[in-house]
Amino acid sequence: MLTFDDVTLSQGAFTLRADWQVAPGLTAVIGPSGGGKSTLLSAVAGFLTPTRGRILWKGQDLAGQAPGGRPVSMLFQDNNLFPHLTTSQNAGLALGPRLKLNDDEAARVEEALSRVGLTGLGGRKPGALSGGQQGRAALARVLLSDRPVVLLDEAFAALGPALRVEMLALVQTTLVAAGRTVLMVTHDPRDAKEHAQTVVLVADGVAHPPRDTAEIFADPPEALRAYLG
Repeated sequence: MLTFDDVTLSQGAFTLRADWQVAPGLTAVIGPSGGGKSTLLSAVAGFLTPTRGRILWKGQDLAGQAPGGRPVSMLFQDNNLFPHLTTSQNAGLALGPRLKLNDDEAARVEEALSRVGLTGLGGRKPGALSGGQQGRAALARVLLSDRPVVLLDEAFAALGPALRVEMLALVQTTLVAAGRTVLMVTHDPRDAKEHAQTVVLVADGVAHPPRDTAEIFADPPEALRAYLG
C-alpha cells in the first residue's frame, strides 16, 4: 500500500497536502494545470522531499532513499529513450547499465518487447519507431524493472486518441494485471473514466483521497465540476 501520511509538499509559495492511501490498480490523478499533479508524482519518485509528513510503501518510510533505489518506475511523456541505443538496449537498461546482455537477460528483453507488441523490432533505434512504438518500448522497460509502483506523468499525452487508448489498455493487461500500483496523471477525463479504478483530484492545494471512478464522476465535488466545466 502506498501511503501519504500527513504530507505537505512545497515549491516556493506553492504547497500541496496529501493524507491518504492508494491500493494496487490504476489511479488517475486529475485536476487543473499547475495544481500539483506532477509535484505529487515527483515526491513519490524521490525528486522532491516533503516538508512535512512521510511517504511510505508497505509501511516503510521512503525518506532518504534515492530515486533509483525506490520501488518506483516513472514514465514521462518523452519516454526517456536514448536515441543512440537500440530498442532492446533501451529496454534492457532496466536490468542494469551494461549494454551487453547475457542470454537470460536478452530472452527477458525479447519477452517484454513481445508483450508490448514489438516483436522483431528490438534492433531498431527510437528514431525508426513511431510514437506509439516508442511508448511501447518505454513500457517494456517499466515491465523489466519489475517495481511495484509505476508513475505515468502524462506518458501518452502526445499520442492520438486511438494510440492512447491502445497504450492504456496495455497498462491494464500488463501492469495492473500484475498487481502494480499505478498513478497516472492525465488531462483527459475520458482516460480516467474508461481506464482507472479510482481517481485522485488535485486542486486548491490538496490532493484529495482516491475515490471510485464511477462514483466521483456521478457526483463530482465542486472542484471537479469547475475543472470539467
